[in-house]
Amino acid sequence: MTVLPQHARLMRQASSAALVVALALALAKAVAWWLSGSVSLLAGLTDSLLDGAASLLNLIAVHYSLRPADDDHRYGHGKAEALAGLGQALFIGASAVLVGVQGVERLINPQPLTSESLGIAVMLLSLAVTVALLMFQRHVVKVTGSTAIRADSLHYRSDLLLNSSILLALFLASFGWLQIDAIFAIGIAFYILWSAISIAREAGAVLMDKELSPDVSEHMHNLVCAVPGVLGAHDLRTRISGTRWFVQLHLELPGDLSLSKAHALCEQVEDAIRAEYPQAEVLVHADPPEVLPAPPAVAQP
Repeated sequence: MTVLPQHARLMRQASSAALVVALALALAKAVAWWLSGSVSLLAGLTDSLLDGAASLLNLIAVHYSLRPADDDHRYGHGKAEALAGLGQALFIGASAVLVGVQGVERLINPQPLTSESLGIAVMLLSLAVTVALLMFQRHVVKVTGSTAIRADSLHYRSDLLLNSSILLALFLASFGWLQIDAIFAIGIAFYILWSAISIAREAGAVLMDKELSPDVSEHMHNLVCAVPGVLGAHDLRTRISGTRWFVQLHLELPGDLSLSKAHALCEQVEDAIRAEYPQAEVLVHADPPEVLPAPPAVAQP
């Protein structure tokens, strides 16, 4: 099973767009910070630079994850997305520490800002571009379910809050509230750190083969049992690798079926699951009633 061509195209477009946006915003924020001296703008610049590094890593990981399965990777390369998510979490966590340190230093030694209007204009531009990118990423995640694009989207959502906070800090600083710039920078640092932890947890769940949600597994079980001729199913297992889902289950079939009929029922079950979840690769093992697992013994009083 290979990734659908339209999914691959969307994932490549989304990862490329994120890199372009991060680098463009980093350049704009660098100019505004140099002219204004705002530490919250420096926080935004640091975050955008690390966003660029994370998005570059993401672009490479998406390209690798879309490779088809080969002799050495029979399940494909999808977990490269989760590895990229861990790398992004590391970059974002480092940016949180840098921003926090700069914020504390400026809180202790506040300095007047200059060219606040330029900084405000840059942040308004940043907000508009980030919102546009997030809308595109949301569409891509909805269509493909990509772990890497979801991680990218998560930290760009944190950028939306970051840019809004910087905009407010610059506006208040223009009225003489010098320390508000540093306070906002420290608050932003904590939020960025929380985003990094969230990304790392999600990527770790994929790498540890966490099951799909119970609702999805239950729905799959119901789809299987609804196929005419199927007596039941057990030992349904699921995991995620990039945009692909791997599903395994034991199918309960009458013992007197011919091999051909049993095989046909197994294919019907696979088709029933893939009709609802086209990203799923399904492996079915047929069991006759006499080999079904025995129910757990009930202790006698």
